[in-house]
Amino acid sequence: MDERIEVQRLIAAEPPAIFRVLCDPQGHVAIDSSGMLQAATGEAVTAVGDTFVVHMDREALNDFPLGLYDVTVTITAFEPDREIAWKVLGAIRPQIGHVYGYRLEPAEGGTLVTSYYDWSDIDPVWREASIFPIISEGALRATLGILGRTVAPARPAD
Repeated sequence: MDERIEVQRLIAAEPPAIFRVLCDPQGHVAIDSSGMLQAATGEAVTAVGDTFVVHMDREALNDFPLGLYDVTVTITAFEPDREIAWKVLGAIRPQIGHVYGYRLEPAEGGTLVTSYYDWSDIDPVWREASIFPIISEGALRATLGILGRTVAPARPAD
């Protein structure tokens, strides 16, 4: 079984503009397509180990009865303007262990952005629960679309 989803999109913006959004807790909320991320608390991240809190609403997915809760996003990969990744830590035990991230590659016309979601190292308790993937490939693609419109210059109407 595949335990990782990767999707790509060319975004008409330079890597630093995209990376700024991905480092900002409010940026995560702004580009979320799942509806789960409601708000965030904390400063922009600058290194591996940095954290911020995201206020979540699992009812947006209606798949697991968690309701409103908070998670701590902990940065696990940080290469300015190239890659950022994080684990989500919450009150739920055992911790799940899934990873979300983005890779940025300069390309003609902007930046090729790869969004990835990896649950290959999740705790066995969660593997047995058979709830993965939590976020679909379509949701990752939609988030890239929102990211694109967030950072790219507005296009004139036809």
